Amino acid sequence: MRLHINIDHVATVRQARRTIEPDPVRAAVLAELGGADGITVHLREDRRHIQDRDVRLLMETVRTGLNLELAATPAMLEIGTALRPMTVTIVPERREEITTEGGLDLTSADSGSRVRAAVHALHAAGIRSALFIAPDAPAVDAAAALGTDAIELHTGAWAECWQGRHAGVQSGEQLTRVRRAAERARGLGLAVHAGHGLTYENVMLVAAIESIEELNIGHSVISRAVLVGMERAVADMKAIVLRARNAQTG
Repeated sequence: MRLHINIDHVATVRQARRTIEPDPVRAAVLAELGGADGITVHLREDRRHIQDRDVRLLMETVRTGLNLELAATPAMLEIGTALRPMTVTIVPERREEITTEGGLDLTSADSGSRVRAAVHALHAAGIRSALFIAPDAPAVDAAAALGTDAIELHTGAWAECWQGRHAGVQSGEQLTRVRRAAERARGLGLAVHAGHGLTYENVMLVAAIESIEELNIGHSVISRAVLVGMERAVADMKAIVLRARNAQTG
């Protein structure tokens, strides 16, 4: 089980004052020292948090590997293929959303065509591709048909149910949804990642799913880092994730 730390919200704090601190590049270094297996950032089209400068410096600084999240647009893909990170994860993006609210729509011909072209462009540049999708069989099947290397399952619906925000929906049902999607994807030869809404309190149940090999966690870790420091916040999360996986395999 690999733990990637999303450092977008370090940049969110910086951009609140349009100043130079806190620096997400320094945060990435500390996250790696705390045991992160990789660093994730989302370069949004509106540049609301992570900036082009951040990604360039992260490419020079990160030693574990950079997962760059991008929208499937020509301008963003041009940046991704030029920088050549370890992985590019294609994500949906809407200007009005606070954070990514759901998975890619791979069912429409237009959307599927754009994502297919993005995957091909990444592969032509020698970059590993991943698609951020809902934990459902049609999305998994569509992702596999598009030729991606990996998927990232959106765990937001499960996290919301776990917190009791969706009345009448059992969190166990949503966790089963995630597990079945992960197993289906693995059976189709895809690498399986997961993320969104994962916290110190709820991560163990997802980390115990054997078919998932990587978690992307940001907000909860950055929130804890404000109080205890980045290295400790990452180390604490890594310990929980490994404990959950070891308990499952043991």
